Amino acid sequence: MAEAYIVAAVRTAGGRRGGKLAGWHPADLAAQVIDALVARSGIDPAAVEDVILGCVSQVGEQATNVARNAVLASRLPESVPGTSVDRQCGSSQQALHFAAQAVMSGAMDAVIAGGVESMTRVPMFTPNALPAKAGLGTYMSPAMKRRYPGVEFSQFTGAEMIAKNYGIEKDALDRYALESHRRAMAATRAGAFDEEIVPIEILQADGSGAGEQHTVDEGIRFDATLEGIAGVKLIAEGGRCTAATASQICDGASGVLVVNERGLKALGVKPLARIHHMNVMGHDPVIMLEAPLPATLRALKKAGMRIQDIDLYEVNEAFAPVPIAWLEALDADPARLNVNGGAIALGHPLGASGTKLMATLVHALGRRGKRYGLQTMCEGGGMANVTIVERL
Repeated sequence: MAEAYIVAAVRTAGGRRGGKLAGWHPADLAAQVIDALVARSGIDPAAVEDVILGCVSQVGEQATNVARNAVLASRLPESVPGTSVDRQCGSSQQALHFAAQAVMSGAMDAVIAGGVESMTRVPMFTPNALPAKAGLGTYMSPAMKRRYPGVEFSQFTGAEMIAKNYGIEKDALDRYALESHRRAMAATRAGAFDEEIVPIEILQADGSGAGEQHTVDEGIRFDATLEGIAGVKLIAEGGRCTAATASQICDGASGVLVVNERGLKALGVKPLARIHHMNVMGHDPVIMLEAPLPATLRALKKAGMRIQDIDLYEVNEAFAPVPIAWLEALDADPARLNVNGGAIALGHPLGASGTKLMATLVHALGRRGKRYGLQTMCEGGGMANVTIVERL
């Protein structure tokens, strides 16, 4: 079977809710990433055979196949199709898996995988809230309710369950959150994100340019202190998690260009990385966010690797208990985890986070001269994708 190579990987800098990316329609924002991938790789736009984009809230400005809409807003010709994927927070990581599978099979030679989420313009939970308000029902079917009687699936509940089950106290969560900001600050000041970030013009309310480029992740708190983080009120009374120890609401887009050997030969460029292993796993939908732990163990076993073989890990910081529990379950090295900070500092633009983390991972491997990287993230419904890449 053919190999799958990543030849370009980019993302926007994260935008806060109502912040510097709020003026962008999500299809146009995704188009900026698509165009950057084309420009950086030098590929003929007509040679892109598909665009697969992850997006969680596929309603309103993100409805009606946002991937195809992004293609039509980009430099790509109309002949390039697009399809949208929803695997919750792992949507664009799954888009990458689909793209890799397409080129490895030989069915296609060059595919763009990515994601977009404007959490300003399409707020979280909108796909559920609008139909419920209109009396159109809920995603919870009678059969689901019989299987999980009295259960209200909630990521917040899942985060608290993980903290309790793994004995992670609030002060450990607070310290972890501070470290995420510190690493993100250090990476920003060192220029570690420069190669992966696509500068995006800041738009005013009327759609005109503000004469400024957005290039720095807006969620990083450069003045973060442990005292300040510890002082944020609990999400649930008697719980351990706060907004300061959870991922930030974020606007953003990201993407990678994936090719096989034929595509690589046609481009004549050196790849950033090779897809070494892909895996996805379902787990308990009630605790929900624990799935990356067994999924990573299974992925390593199937790949014939140990966690010690992996040089860098990106584990999405949906809530601080997730990466902390992951480190414990894998007996992994904290110094290799989210080395440039994570979603607590950089933001979590839902459907865009998968390829956002991959862009950060492959560039971090390159900057540090490391070989293997692993990416995983928890997903609504109790699932997790795992991707292992080899830097080339």
